[in-house]
Amino acid sequence: MAVRISLRSGFIGVLLALRLSAFLTMQAIDGGTMTAILILWGHALAALLFGALGLAEWRRGVTDRWSGRAFVAALALTALWALAVAGIDSRDVSTHLAEAARNIAWLCLMAASVKRARAGHVPLAALYAVVMLVTAAAGMVALLERAPFDGDMLIALAIARHMLRMMAIAGALLLLSHVAQATEAARSGARRLFVLALAVMWGLDLGVAVMAFVHPGWTGMLVVVRGPVMAAVALLLAASTTQSGAAPATVSRTVAMQLLVVAALLLYAGATALAANLAGAIAGGQARAAQTAIVFGATAALLALVSTPWLRAWMRVKVAKHLFSHRYDYRIEWQRFTATLGVPGDGAAPLGTRIVKAVADLTDSPAGLLLVADGGGLAPAAGWRWADGGQAMEAGFAQHLASTGRIVSLDEARVETGETTMLPAWLMTDRDAWAVVPLIHGDDLAGAIVLARPPVDRSLDWEDFDLLRVAGRQAASYLAEDRAHAALADARRFDEFNRRFAFLMHDIKNVASQLTLVARNAERHADNPDFRADMVVTLRDSAARMTTLLARLGQHDGARPEATQPVDAVALVRRIAANWRAKHRIDVVGEGPAIVVAQPGRLEQALCHLVQNAVEASAAGAAVTIAVQRDDRGGVAIEVIDTGCGMAPGFVRDQLFRPFASSKPDGFGIGAYEARQLVRAMGGEMDVESREEEGTRFRIRLPIAGDAAAAMEQAA
Repeated sequence: MAVRISLRSGFIGVLLALRLSAFLTMQAIDGGTMTAILILWGHALAALLFGALGLAEWRRGVTDRWSGRAFVAALALTALWALAVAGIDSRDVSTHLAEAARNIAWLCLMAASVKRARAGHVPLAALYAVVMLVTAAAGMVALLERAPFDGDMLIALAIARHMLRMMAIAGALLLLSHVAQATEAARSGARRLFVLALAVMWGLDLGVAVMAFVHPGWTGMLVVVRGPVMAAVALLLAASTTQSGAAPATVSRTVAMQLLVVAALLLYAGATALAANLAGAIAGGQARAAQTAIVFGATAALLALVSTPWLRAWMRVKVAKHLFSHRYDYRIEWQRFTATLGVPGDGAAPLGTRIVKAVADLTDSPAGLLLVADGGGLAPAAGWRWADGGQAMEAGFAQHLASTGRIVSLDEARVETGETTMLPAWLMTDRDAWAVVPLIHGDDLAGAIVLARPPVDRSLDWEDFDLLRVAGRQAASYLAEDRAHAALADARRFDEFNRRFAFLMHDIKNVASQLTLVARNAERHADNPDFRADMVVTLRDSAARMTTLLARLGQHDGARPEATQPVDAVALVRRIAANWRAKHRIDVVGEGPAIVVAQPGRLEQALCHLVQNAVEASAAGAAVTIAVQRDDRGGVAIEVIDTGCGMAPGFVRDQLFRPFASSKPDGFGIGAYEARQLVRAMGGEMDVESREEEGTRFRIRLPIAGDAAAAMEQAA
C-alpha cells in the first residue's frame, strides 16, 4: 500500500522546524536568550488561551451565579500570571504575587464546588482557609524580599518563600484529591477534566518549586515546558465547560485529535528546546553544531512519524479507546459515508468503487473488493486498491450470508469449523482479507464487500458489527437503485422498440388494405385500361412503402432525418388522391400552387393516415374530400373531410390522440396519434372537428414558405 502523507501534519512539522531553526540561526549559541524566548512564547500562548476562555465564559452569561464569577476571575488571574511570566520574569515579585492570587482564586472555586467534608473530618472550610493563608504568606514573603535587608536575611526569606510555596501547592493538591473523590461519586465528566487540568497545573508548579529549592540552575528547563503545558491546561478547562452537572463530557473526535496533536507538538517542541539547551551547555565550542543537529534530527523524526499511516491509525485507535465511550463518531462517519456514495462529482469513480471505499473508510481498511449476486453465487464487480481482480464465491457461502446477514470476521472464521467449510479457498489463504460485509436489500443478498486488514490490526467488536451492518444495508440500497435505473433504461428501450413496431404494423395494415382493395376491384375492372394503369401505380407505391418499412424494422434505424423544405401541398394532395383512385373516391379541392414549409415524406405519411381513417369511416361510394386553402392565421390549411360515422366528443377529447386507443374493432389506434406527432415535428398544428353520424374534419395547419405568400395572394 502506498504511503499517504498527511499534509496538515507535515505542514505543522515543517513550520516547527523552520521556527526552531530560525531561533538557532538568530540567537547563535546563546542558550539563555533562546530559553527566554521559549518561555515568552509558551506563556504568552497560555495567557491568550486563558484570556479567550474567560472572555467566552463571561459573554456566555455564567457570571449570574457566584461559581461562574469565581471561574471567570480564576481564568483572568491565570491569564495575568502567564502574561507576567512572559513579559517580566518568572522570578520577579509581581509574578509571585500574581501566582498567589491565581492559586487563591482556584481554591475559592474548589471550595464552592464541594459543600461540606465527610463526617469525622476537620471542617473543609478550615482546610481551605489554611491553604489560602499559606499561599498569601508566600506572596507576602516574596514582597518582603524587595526590602533592603542584609544577605543573610534575604537568604532566610528566600528559603521561607520556597517552603511556604511548596506547602501551599501541596495543600492545594490535597484539597484537589477531595474534589476528585467527590467527582468520582458524582460521575461528572466535566469535573474530571477540571480536576485533571488543576492537577497538571499544580503538579508542574510543585516540580518547579522543588527544583528551584534543590537545584536552581535546572529551573529554567521546567519553566520552558510549563508554558506549553499551561496552554494544554486551558484547552482541558475549555473542554470541561462544554458540560455541567453530572452529564458526561462530550468532546468530538475532531477536537480531541486536534487537542492531542497540539499538545503533542507543544511537548515535542519543549523537549527539543530542552535538548538544544542542554547541548549548548555541554558541547562548549561545538554547541551550535549540536543544536542544529538536534533540531533537524527532531524535525526529520517528526516528519517520518506524521507520514506513517500505521502511526496515524494507531493514534486514532488509542484516542477512541481511552477518551470516548464509543469507537466511532457516528455523525462524522455517516456524513463521510454518504458524501462518498451520493456526491460523486466530475470524474468520480464508478458506483461500485465508491461503495467499497465508503465502507472501507469506516474501519480504516486500506483496500476492499465488491462482489455482486450472480446466478446464486457472488462474482467480483469492483475493487478499491485491491491487489487483484478477486475471485467468485460459491452459492453455499452466498446463501449463508443471505440467510444470516452476519458479518464474517475472517480471523475467527479461519479457526471455527462451522464457517471454515463454507469459506472460499482464496479467502482462507489470503491473510490480508479481514472481514466480509454482506449487502442486504430487503430480504435479498445484493452483494458482499471483502475488507482488507487495517494498518493497526485488531479484532472486530460489537460496534464494528453494528456500524458495518447499517452501512451494508445502505450500500445495498444504492446498488439496488443503480440496478433499477439500468432496468428502467432497458424497459424504455424495449418500449421505444414496441412503439416503433406498433407504428410499423399500422403502416403495414394500411398497405395491406390498399392491396386488398386493388385485388377485389381487379376482378371487376381487369379489362379497363385506366384501371390497370392505376393498379400499376398503386402496386409500385405499395412496394416502395414496404421497402421503407422493412428498413425501419431494425432496432437502430439508420435513415437520416428528412430536411424541412418548401413543399407544394396541392401537388402532394393530388398525388395521394391518384394513388387511392383504384380503391376509393378521393376529391381534391384547391388550386395550386400552395407552398408550405414541411418534410415531404412525413407530410405524405400523416395525410395517408388521415385518408385511411376517413376511407374506413365512410360508406362504400361516399367520397372523401381533401381541401387545401389559406387559413385565417396566414398559413395553409389541409383538411381531410369525410361524411362517415363520426366520433363522440368524449372520445375526441380523451382518447383520439392517445396511442392504442381506437373506435374501430380491428383498429390499432395509431393513425391519428402518429399523424399529429409528425405534423408537430414539422412545426405545424393539427386539430379535429367531428360529430356522430355526420362525419369528421381533420385540419393540418402549416406555415407558408418564403415568398410563396405573395404569389398565393396574387393567384387568389
